[in-house]
Amino acid sequence: MPQFLLTWLLTAVSLMITAHFVPGFKVDSFSAALIAAVVLGLVNAFIKPILIVLTLPISFITLGLFLFVINAITILIAGNITPGFQVDGFVPALIGSIVLTIVGSVLNYFLGGFAR
Repeated sequence: MPQFLLTWLLTAVSLMITAHFVPGFKVDSFSAALIAAVVLGLVNAFIKPILIVLTLPISFITLGLFLFVINAITILIAGNITPGFQVDGFVPALIGSIVLTIVGSVLNYFLGGFAR
């Protein structure tokens, strides 16, 4: 259970950092980031696998680069569902997904071992 809580907090912090660096990617407060982290996790758990299966031929042809587009779509969906978390279009979602992945990976590398 502590690993889940740490992952949730790190995702919320990653969203706040990403919102600071990516124009068009807005998070109103840390509580909105916490809710957005939950919504993003649910979207990634339920909708993203369906999108991956439906776009498998395109992903295969582009050697997996289309997965960036799928990540941007999941962030757009989470932004439309979550109050206090707003993404202004596809390009901010695409750039935000890349920055969010990098920031989340760095935070998880440095702080992820504390919950074990």
